Amino acid sequence: MTSNLYRLGRYAARRPWVVIGAWLVVAALVVAASGAFGKKLEESFGAPGVDSQYATDLLSAAGADQAGLTAQVVVTPYDEQATLDGAELQTALTKLRVTAAALPNVLEASDPVISPDRRVGLVRLQYPVLDKLEPSDLEQLKTLTAVESPLRIELGGDLFYAFEEGPPGLAEAFGLIAAMVVLLLAFGSIIAMGLPIGMAVFGLALAISALSLVTYLIELPSWAPVLGSMIGLGVGIDYALIIVTRHREFLARGLEVEDSVGQAVATAGRSVLFAGGTVVIAILGLVVAGVPFLTAGGIAISLIVLTMVLASLTLLPAFLGLAGHWINRLRVRRVRSSPGVGWQRWAGHVSRHAVAYAVSATVVLLALAAPVLALRVGTPDEGVLPVQRTERRAYDLVAAGFGAGSNGPLVIAVDVSRDPGVVQPLYDAVRADRGIASVAPPEVSTAAGVATLIAVPTTGPQDRATMTTVERLRGEVFPSVLRDSPAKAHVGGQTATLADVGAKVNDRLPWFVGAVILLSVVLLSVLFRSVVVPLKAALMNLLSIGASFGVMVMVFQWGWAAELIGLETTLPILPFIPMFMFAVVFGLSMDYEVFLLTRIREEYLRTGDNTASTIHGIATTGRVITSAALIMIAVFVSFSLADDPTAKMFGLGLATAVLIDATIVRLVLVPALMKLLGDANWWMPAWFGRTVSGAGDGGARVGQGAG
Repeated sequence: MTSNLYRLGRYAARRPWVVIGAWLVVAALVVAASGAFGKKLEESFGAPGVDSQYATDLLSAAGADQAGLTAQVVVTPYDEQATLDGAELQTALTKLRVTAAALPNVLEASDPVISPDRRVGLVRLQYPVLDKLEPSDLEQLKTLTAVESPLRIELGGDLFYAFEEGPPGLAEAFGLIAAMVVLLLAFGSIIAMGLPIGMAVFGLALAISALSLVTYLIELPSWAPVLGSMIGLGVGIDYALIIVTRHREFLARGLEVEDSVGQAVATAGRSVLFAGGTVVIAILGLVVAGVPFLTAGGIAISLIVLTMVLASLTLLPAFLGLAGHWINRLRVRRVRSSPGVGWQRWAGHVSRHAVAYAVSATVVLLALAAPVLALRVGTPDEGVLPVQRTERRAYDLVAAGFGAGSNGPLVIAVDVSRDPGVVQPLYDAVRADRGIASVAPPEVSTAAGVATLIAVPTTGPQDRATMTTVERLRGEVFPSVLRDSPAKAHVGGQTATLADVGAKVNDRLPWFVGAVILLSVVLLSVLFRSVVVPLKAALMNLLSIGASFGVMVMVFQWGWAAELIGLETTLPILPFIPMFMFAVVFGLSMDYEVFLLTRIREEYLRTGDNTASTIHGIATTGRVITSAALIMIAVFVSFSLADDPTAKMFGLGLATAVLIDATIVRLVLVPALMKLLGDANWWMPAWFGRTVSGAGDGGARVGQGAG
């Protein structure tokens, strides 16, 4: 492998315009095909085999309108003393309903419902299923706020959840600026800083454009590009940083440009290849969840990471070849290329007090992870958005006028094809439940044999009591009415759907975690020729992931320092975030493990001194890992400042995980445990060594270089 990577890097540096031209041709074809034939990404959170999905399938098969999306038009008088009973306001409300009903793709606009205090009016708009809608439908809905009226008009509902996006590119731009500053400080050269940025931006643009073509093979969720941009930008710049750093080291030793690039790709590029492979394996492990949108999102992000790896191994070497010795020109500061004395002293200090540091670091990580015991998954609703958003203002008006449950109605679908007489008894039983505030009159499709009941809970979408109500309906109310009937009833709607997905994810989480750890350990065993190092890495990664989850609980559920990321209220963790976070964080954590330990392994094979090799590895990679971590943290923090609470959760969780991993784990736990385990770090059973002997380069060439 090493020799092949060397030839690849050297060729790219010797024929830079050939490689760059090939990438430009591919990019032009992908962008053109995406613009002409690309399909839109879907917004789906369903999962096969859960009760809410049965409800959706039943309504869809019957052609019921309730299978589609909804929107809410909420009004209140500008005059704080007025009510909606006045003739002028009644006329304005009727006119608004007619205007809303005439919007494209609106199937039905309900009669206005007035709150008991006569201050809030609500018109529900029914849309078809998601695949029949476009983002333009949301833009058409927003035109209602421009209608001249004595009423204050606010909007909310599923349509916003499906199509509303934050300001384009702001998070990415902030992350890029921060990355440029870090790279400039790390390299001291404008050209050396610009090459990783240029490669990452080009690769990310190409990968994101390709996603609309991938939808011909598998339906991708609409949030995949946002999360993919976050991860792709971070790993792309990090991988480029590692290779550029090693290239500059070889240049400083007197190698010619082509040879230097080839050596950099053969050494640091090998680490990039294994690190990227670990990230991809971890994310593709989401297939174990059995939830299609998680699997599809994982595939999309994996494609972005693979694109970044490929660009790092081909496009970046071409850039380096083109730059030649100019890579060190346009200096803004002088950076020493020798191993950091400060990092060397620190690693030596930790090694001399290994027990104390190992125990202290473990205690800190366990303390940070402790809040995970209080982790609560749920459905963050529009009440967590900033008050500047119309969805939040609509949510507050509805909650104040009709009760919190009106913001998350339950859609009950009943198969009455063989027993239509159960509709009324079921309606009465649901309405009598203590967790239900009201139930709309049943809508029965005699031809399809389906009845629909819209039930409003007494509690809000993110309250635990709401799911208790759903569970009681499914486990007690429905069986008591339908015990002797062939009819079947299912609870659907967005609140029930996300809760069902969360339950399914939690059921599969142990299998997923086991699969990811097993595959990662096998991959790293091939790289390091050791089973102890990969197992130790997996355990440390579990600690850092637990700590990052604990911080998320502190911020989002307990509200600690929530104002720093613009969070105005506490909220539960989205059901699918723990599994997705584990996949991403585990993969990214292994990145730094690979970068550090390949350098330690290289020195150990040369000297046979475990402690000295560990100190050397920390000294030679400390600055690079710190710079890479700062870039990742900057990119992820930028996303935590977005309005969307899901982006905040991912951004804060990933930034925290990288911070912990690059400091407590890599700079404290790794040197301490490497010292305590000694030569046992590199133990491998003979049978396993023979099994993987053909998978790598073997001998002294294994693990060369990490940056």
